[in-house]
Amino acid sequence: MTTEDNGGVHINSGILNHGFYLAAQAIGGKTWEVLGRIWYAALTERLKPEADFADFVQATVDIAGELYGNGGHVQRTVYDAWAAVGLTAPVVGCSTHHTAIPRPRQRAAAVARPSKSRRRSAR
Repeated sequence: MTTEDNGGVHINSGILNHGFYLAAQAIGGKTWEVLGRIWYAALTERLKPEADFADFVQATVDIAGELYGNGGHVQRTVYDAWAAVGLTAPVVGCSTHHTAIPRPRQRAAAVARPSKSRRRSAR
């Protein structure tokens, strides 16, 4: 139990809530004006009923880039918050972040890497 965050209500909440919390802490200010726009657009305009974590993460990273600039501070902050909770997404227009989201049903395939000899021969 922590004395921070009203007893840890956000720190110990669900994965998606914790990602939002981390992004909000990093951005500061009136969170609803920035992250609220991103999350609202993702929930009302992008996601389908069968969406999973990977879809939500991708939507928020994409929307952050569309609204506040691809590769910009807000998009990087959203990306970094997701990475801190173990979720990542490709970032359009940002050369430093290009990791695919491993989906639970595809985790083994997404994590598998070619052997060193295969990587050398591919060059």
